[in-house]
Amino acid sequence: MGPAPELAVEKLVEAVPRDAAAGAVAPAARVRWTQRLRRNRNVVLGTAIFLLLLGTALLAPWISTHVPTRLNPVNRLKPPSAQHFLGTDEFGRDVYSLVVYGSRVSLLVGGVTMLITSVGGIVIGLVAGYYRRLDLVVMRVMDGLMAFPAILLAIAFMAARGPGVWNVIVALSLAYMPRTALLIRSTVLSLRELDYVQGARALGRRDLVIAFRHILPNCMAPLLVQGTFVFAYAVLAEAILGFLGVGVPPYVPSWGNVIASGKNVIREAFWVSLFPGITLTVAGLSLNLLGDGLRDTLDPRLRVQ
Repeated sequence: MGPAPELAVEKLVEAVPRDAAAGAVAPAARVRWTQRLRRNRNVVLGTAIFLLLLGTALLAPWISTHVPTRLNPVNRLKPPSAQHFLGTDEFGRDVYSLVVYGSRVSLLVGGVTMLITSVGGIVIGLVAGYYRRLDLVVMRVMDGLMAFPAILLAIAFMAARGPGVWNVIVALSLAYMPRTALLIRSTVLSLRELDYVQGARALGRRDLVIAFRHILPNCMAPLLVQGTFVFAYAVLAEAILGFLGVGVPPYVPSWGNVIASGKNVIREAFWVSLFPGITLTVAGLSLNLLGDGLRDTLDPRLRVQ
């Protein structure tokens, strides 16, 4: 007998994950997936727009023309001009500066929500998919959270906790994490019985090693796509919460708060809500383009025909 069977299993464990990843991630005809990303118009356009918005957020102190929170009743509801590029709101605040600084809060909420949702979804999905005895309990909790629309769950949480940037992040993370966990779980269920996982078990590999070394890498493609959509949903949800008055505090510039500040003067000063609304739409569009492009590139089975 000797070490030959063990060596064969070892080779299977090391080789099959690469083959499985190649089937799910690597592009056809031995072309690197990075090259396909660069050739995908949705990825290029979505990334370019998002980087422009991200650069705006990072450079806000240098590219804004006014202090966004400074009240100036004399300049109340001024239309767009050379002094105020996007006009002023009913408190005399510069709308351009509000939109620029608002990108910091809105993108912060979207980015941190995506990170928390991804990490939590990975842990919950791996546990539920790999340990079948825990699957029933964990998934029933996730189903209970998913029974409520995400925005209603976030509103209920904010009503209980009060306004605040981190409260918004926690609320949206709780609302969107079950969907990411369900995605990871379904991927784990499709991988846990494959030969290379069985070979790893036969070699006595620990469950954590199998889960994080052999299974998790093959979950990254759908997780990356899901993350871009969660980012977009979180940015939009933050604006909805801000518009309803249960998001970040009213004195904190965010796209939702700026849109809400113009709802009472929409007829006489449409620009107050128009420009942050356009910015919000562009941000959501860029992230959805990026998500669609990543999906088409990283998982050809999910391409829209």
